[in-house]
Amino acid sequence: MKFGAIIQACRERAGLSQEQMAEKLNRSRSCISKYENDKKTLDAETLMRWVEATGAKDVAVAFFCGMDGLSIMQNVIGLMFTFWLI
Repeated sequence: MKFGAIIQACRERAGLSQEQMAEKLNRSRSCISKYENDKKTLDAETLMRWVEATGAKDVAVAFFCGMDGLSIMQNVIGLMFTFWLI
């Protein structure tokens, strides 16, 4: 599982478009796309700002504690589906 897919799922869970995310991080939309497609690596500061903007502290903790990407994605997508049902 690529890290870009995880941060994309976090952005989508937060209901943000790539353009909105770009504004929050003071980056271009194409830069956000590169992050999400693993063509560019997030630096620590940008990653922390991404986590703050998306409310994805749970995902960051899971990732840094060694949880595999597939398990993280299942949790993120599961939460998205749960909110959709409500």
